[in-house]
Amino acid sequence: MVYAAVGLARVRVAVSRRLERWLSPLVGAVTGVITGATGVLVIPAGPYFEALGLEKDELIQALGLSFSVSTLALAAGLASRGAFHLSAAGASLLCTVPALAGVVVGQWIRDKLNAETFRRLFFLGLLLLGADLVARSVF
Repeated sequence: MVYAAVGLARVRVAVSRRLERWLSPLVGAVTGVITGATGVLVIPAGPYFEALGLEKDELIQALGLSFSVSTLALAAGLASRGAFHLSAAGASLLCTVPALAGVVVGQWIRDKLNAETFRRLFFLGLLLLGADLVARSVF
């Protein structure tokens, strides 16, 4: 929710190309630790990708690749601890159908919007998702 609020407030942070070479592995490692501990795939990779100044399509591609790799690593970690059960894979695979439909619809919408409107909607969506998670944990 903090990331979404900062994004909606239009706070911009930039990472120079000079810092990117050593900062990227550090951000990747911190993202991995946070993902392993919480299952949250966005922090700090999402803000970092944005700070790199990626274009709209590059940002979506970087986030998608990061989420895919993180999800596979999380599944491998769960499997190594005996917490990933193949019996749940069928239901999980079935759930990818609406997710993929959402990707197609999202891409269509993204192509229709200018970058700033897309950015605002992206952060608003993250804010709503975060608020839902907080509400579920409180109530």
